[in-house]
Amino acid sequence: MNCIITATRPATRVAAEIFGETGKSENALGTNAVIETILSRSAAKYYDPAAILSDDQIRDLVRIGTSAPTSFHLQNWRFIAVRSPEAKARLRPIAWNQPAITDAAVTFIIIGQLADASTVPDRLAPVVEAGIMPAHLVPEWEIPARGLYDNQPQRQRDEAVRSATFGAAAIIYAARSLGLGSTPMIGFDDEAVHSEFGLAEDEVPVMLLTVGPERAGNWPQKPRMPVADVLDFA
Repeated sequence: MNCIITATRPATRVAAEIFGETGKSENALGTNAVIETILSRSAAKYYDPAAILSDDQIRDLVRIGTSAPTSFHLQNWRFIAVRSPEAKARLRPIAWNQPAITDAAVTFIIIGQLADASTVPDRLAPVVEAGIMPAHLVPEWEIPARGLYDNQPQRQRDEAVRSATFGAAAIIYAARSLGLGSTPMIGFDDEAVHSEFGLAEDEVPVMLLTVGPERAGNWPQKPRMPVADVLDFA
């Protein structure tokens, strides 16, 4: 797969400028593929409509997405990979008719599930089985989780959005590292998506995420606000 990558400055030079003097830092960061991926990522608008991703490629992206952190190891997310022409045709009208929905190889519906502390023992069972966590600690996680989320609908929803967003971010950077474009999108009718794609009552469609090989015309990453404008030390 080929994608068009353009940038006003090489990612390694941007990283060096962030972390210190260009000589020493650029040499050290020049081999840091993670930083290069992050600093060269931009939202894609134009996708190759003839390109496809295999089932295994889609599974790999989601597997990487599920490596993101969640509170109490809740893993309160789900992903719908909209990639068939029929499913894309159902999604596009309720996603503000954005061309990327049908042009991109796949559009993920990124779903957050309301935080449910009762799931903590089930989520931690594999952790205990793997020998990472002793079984006696499970109640020590479940009890505070219940105190945090039980009968707290706003916190439950906030956690759904947080978890889904972490998962989406992991997919975004994984896609970039594989030479794929991606675009997180909030332009959609959430009630229509919920109904059309059969989401459960406790599920929130947090965003759409288009992923696929790009075609020419996409912009490089746009300049960001200076760190001095957004950072305070305490």
